[in-house]
Amino acid sequence: HLRLRYTSGVSTSPAFGLLAYMTTTIFAPILPAELDWQGDIPVARDYDDPYFSRQDGIAESRYVFLNGNRLPERFSTLSSGQLFVVGETGFGTGLNCLLAAQCFLQTAPPQAHLHLVSVEKHPLTLKDMRTALAHWPELASLANALLTEYPPATPGQHRLKLHPRISLTLLYGEAEQCWSLFQHPVDAWFLDGFAPACNPDMWQPALFAQMARLSQPGTTLATFTAAGFVRRGLQEAGFEMKKHKGFGHKRHMLIGEIHHATPDPTPTSAPSVIVVGAGLAGATTAHALAERGCNVTVLDADGIAQHASGNLAGVVYSTPSAHLTPQNRFYQQSYSHALRWLARQAFPRDETDGQLNGVLQHYVDDKQREKLTQAMETGAWPSALLIAQGQHTAELVGGGYLRPARWCQHLLDHDNIRIEQARVIAVHEGKPATATLDNGEDRQADAIVLCTAANTATLPGLQWLPLKLIRGQVSYCQATDASRLWQQAQCHGGYLTPALDDLHCVGATFDLHNESPVASEEDDQANLAQLERYLPRLWLELGGQQINIVDRRVAFRCQSLDFLPLCGPLPVATENPHRPATGLYLNLAHGSRGITGTPLCADLIADLICKHPLPVDQQLVDALAPDRFIVRKRKKQSGWTP
Repeated sequence: HLRLRYTSGVSTSPAFGLLAYMTTTIFAPILPAELDWQGDIPVARDYDDPYFSRQDGIAESRYVFLNGNRLPERFSTLSSGQLFVVGETGFGTGLNCLLAAQCFLQTAPPQAHLHLVSVEKHPLTLKDMRTALAHWPELASLANALLTEYPPATPGQHRLKLHPRISLTLLYGEAEQCWSLFQHPVDAWFLDGFAPACNPDMWQPALFAQMARLSQPGTTLATFTAAGFVRRGLQEAGFEMKKHKGFGHKRHMLIGEIHHATPDPTPTSAPSVIVVGAGLAGATTAHALAERGCNVTVLDADGIAQHASGNLAGVVYSTPSAHLTPQNRFYQQSYSHALRWLARQAFPRDETDGQLNGVLQHYVDDKQREKLTQAMETGAWPSALLIAQGQHTAELVGGGYLRPARWCQHLLDHDNIRIEQARVIAVHEGKPATATLDNGEDRQADAIVLCTAANTATLPGLQWLPLKLIRGQVSYCQATDASRLWQQAQCHGGYLTPALDDLHCVGATFDLHNESPVASEEDDQANLAQLERYLPRLWLELGGQQINIVDRRVAFRCQSLDFLPLCGPLPVATENPHRPATGLYLNLAHGSRGITGTPLCADLIADLICKHPLPVDQQLVDALAPDRFIVRKRKKQSGWTP
């Protein structure tokens, strides 16, 4: 038995890289709950058990889970800035989480934070969730926040905001598997699933062991059941268990507490952070940190969104697949995460910023048609995210097109963010970390995040980064009477956007072997030829052979060798390359998906720095970690294979 210690949600142990590489976790499409409504009580068909007490759902939840964990008392004694984490083994209608959030707002000091983490194998549909929550008008404000951000039924973790000080992370999948990929300590547990007699698979030692692993001295639990095998299983996992008077007609319930090891100290003050780069990665990272109370300084020599983030328009899209690999799960999860960010920020503010009214993906060949059809038919991409539009097209629901520069400016307009035009020529690890400017000045902060795309590799000691530059040229075409009626962004071999400033973006070339920053007429013609080939009707509406190219723009996409971003602690190029550099982080290599991928990566970086629960599971943490290339290189050199 190998027991590893985790810090801040990410392992710094070389053994962990080996363990993660050897362990394969299979994710499957999520099947929504099937309900029978008995009056106003939802009952799960598969388990023949109601989601909450027929007697009084709110009263039972408060009695068992809030009072059983002494939450009103514990919330009231939190210090300013302190984080409290509640874990739950069955989300259901969300009643327990909403009541905990309500209690927190009523009793906790104004600067404390609550993070709710809950698992659900079969989430309710949005319609059923809305019906269930309508019965509790006293929870309307929090319930509306949940309904607004309620995620699609896709596997993995989903980060929601119920209140500026209350986050909810929903884990969709098997409880034991989901918790095995979660790493942050939990302060109180709601052990709430369908009754053990109805759903024995969930009340198992493997789940209890995961709960114990994630607990620290003083962590409590409460559950409505008093079944003997549950009590014994929790005791064997390390919890001290007691019977307690049950709610209503139930004679007993269980409460427990765990005592082992010494907990890591919980930070109560937000760190200071320097973000280098003011493009999409830098702006989202700065905003995520500022929302957590950090004082953020953004440094960029050229200003806001002046490089690859500076195109007139960018498309919010993804590449659906039925194969739920880490790469494809990141594409899926980052897409829905970006849509929640945009809705939360009320952006686009109007049509001059763009529109989120769906993106049409035209099949360019039979292979792509089959790939997207399988994604829909298997349920890997539910209809809330992807639907067929005839025989030749699919629609990415909720996607659209934006002005990237305006999005960046919108995000950076925050009281906790200060922007300076300055060039960083070196960074140094330490407590605090240091950024050296080209004028010789040193700037220090608790953490430094490099959001500088391929320029990162020009900094001393970072030439090893596995980055490649891909030149792209987009053509800005004058709108016509016909094209001004277009409403949706269209993807084919390239992309086409509705008009902004009476110009359509037609693009973009994809050239690994051209390093010239100068735009060319040849690339304009390549863009138009691709449009004519895949969307001939729209090519004609734009003017056909008479299309008027008003302007064009060249930028360089930064991409990693495995097409995923580099997001996480910067590894140290020493004898122990798994050790992260103290205070230094990377968020870069977003390729052509910057608008879509950066919000999720920004939350990951912010939670790592602030030591909050992470928005992605450990499998995706590893898939995005910058040291993954070092791990693979060493495995290749050693000849080891799994």
